[in-house]
Order: sequence, then C-alpha cells, then structure tokens
Amino acid sequence: MVMSLRVSELQVLLGYAGRNKHGRKHELLTKALHLLKAGCSPAVQMKIKELYRRRFPQKIMTPADLSIPSVHSSSMPATLSPSTIPQLGYDGHPATSPLLPVSLLGPKHELELPHLTSALHPVHPDIKLQKLPFYDLLDELIKPTSLASDNSQRFRETCFAFALTPQQVQQISSSMDISGTKCDFTVQVQLRFCLSETSCPQEDHFPPNLCVKVNAKPCSLPGYLPPTKNGVEPKRPSRPINITSLVRLSTTVPNTIVVSWTAEIGRNYSMAVYLVKQLSSTVLLQRLRAKGIRNPDHSRALIKEKLTADPDSEIATTSLRVSLLCPV
Repeated sequence: MVMSLRVSELQVLLGYAGRNKHGRKHELLTKALHLLKAGCSPAVQMKIKELYRRRFPQKIMTPADLSIPSVHSSSMPATLSPSTIPQLGYDGHPATSPLLPVSLLGPKHELELPHLTSALHPVHPDIKLQKLPFYDLLDELIKPTSLASDNSQRFRETCFAFALTPQQVQQISSSMDISGTKCDFTVQVQLRFCLSETSCPQEDHFPPNLCVKVNAKPCSLPGYLPPTKNGVEPKRPSRPINITSLVRLSTTVPNTIVVSWTAEIGRNYSMAVYLVKQLSSTVLLQRLRAKGIRNPDHSRALIKEKLTADPDSEIATTSLRVSLLCPV
C-alpha cells in the first residue's frame, strides 16, 4: 500500500509521523517502509489508509494491505493475493500494474510487471539466446519474457522491473573503470531482444520502432544501418544493449524498464536482462589458442556460404578490384 503513494503523499505521511520528509521518491519510500517495519502507531496506520483511499477510492482496504513480510522470509505468505500487492507508479504516472516490494522478490530479485498475454504466448517461453563470444554470463536478472501489452493497438508498451542483490551491486561497482573520458564497467547489465522462437538458440533481434527507457531515462540504441536495397526500410544492428549506466546500484530500490515497439502480424518478441562480464583481449586470445587452428579450406567454404546464401548477412562484398592488364 505504501509503495503506491506519490511523493507528496509520502511527505505528508512522514511529516505526520514526525520523520524527515525531504529527499527523492525512492528515499522517501525507504523511510516509509522502515517506519512500518519498526512498528507504527494505530494513528499512523489510519493515516496510511486515509492517503490510500484518496488515491484509490474504489479499493476496499484489508488488514493484509499493511503487512510487511520479513526480508529473510523464504516463501511468500499465504495471505498475499493479487489484490493486496502494493503498486508503484513510475515517471510521475499513476500505477496500473502491481509491483512487489523488494522483500518479496525471489532468490534472484527478479520482478516482472504483469501484463495481459494470450495462451498462445507464454509469459516465460523456453527461449535460449545465443552465447556472446566476448562476454561471460554471470547471472540472469530477468529470464526471457514475452513482450505483450494490455492494449490491441499497433504501437505497444509494457514495463518490467528487477532488483540487484548485494553481491551483484558489489560486482558492478568494483568493475568500474574511469581511466578514460567516460565511466565504463567490465561487469555490465545487458538488455537483449529476440524472436520468440524455441526451435534453436536465438540471435539478437530488435522489434520494429523499438524505444527503451530505464528508470524513466531514454536508453540509446544502435544507429540505423543504410539499406542494402532501394525501397527497404533501414534497420538497426541487433545486438545487446548495455544499460549499466542507467541502472540504480541499490539493493532496496528496483529498476524499471519500459519497452515500446510496433507489433507485427505473425511475429512475437521476447526480452531478457543479464549480468555479464566483458572479457579482456588476453583472455580471448588464450581461449582462441586453446581451440586450435581451423583448416583454411573450411574457412574459405564458410566465407563463400555467407556471401551467397544470405544477402543480408554480416559479410558483404563492398568492393571488387580487377586488373585491366592483359594476363598474357
């Protein structure tokens, strides 16, 4: 219930309880949750109900709405139901999707904001993404999840959220490199998109007109490639998106990802979020040497196949040098 309150309402609540009411929303939210966990007076509980009724006048209150389960609880209490899950608004908009507090998240602190999906498109399809050669997978923050929306419009939008564990926060923070002009991380949070196909490991594939916001901040996507044929719409090179710089390195405040895209008939997409470690050139060279040397004939055949089989392949003929001298 407390997590659904806006900044002004949280300030009223904290001021009523005699607590410091200054700070950003996630700071005010943390103070309010600590107030509940420490055991607040009946008067403060009545104030919470009053603020909640003002925002959601049609909702009937239950005692379970005020319950805050223990952080160390290994299972979700039986009294928790979808109607008692608190809600959290993002980017200043009213909350329309339930969001669990961090204390109720699973072992990997993963959270997906529910959205309507049909029986043909499972929420978590059995999708495997292709392994990235330049990264080692450390953890799965959000497993492959179908992109679905609660509207039938062509342009759709949905929201996901996840929280980091203390170990994950430590891994990211300790990998920070500020030697250059910008701050880089060798341990990264990567966002990946692919087609919802389970027949084989999927390569990265962006939905049309993709737009991503992480914690209400726009996420930069790869630029469009020039079309190879006339009349063909330009495409973005589909590859993992590094969102580490936009992620809150906190164990108490969840991170939200808002994805908008254009729906395609006959094509469905999924997204996933991973914690990965970027490999250095030394490690890559060691692994290449450990694999041995491939036969040159095999490499030539592979290049010929790439050039002839797929016109949109990553390998393309850009120039052809021909001698005009007589060969005789």
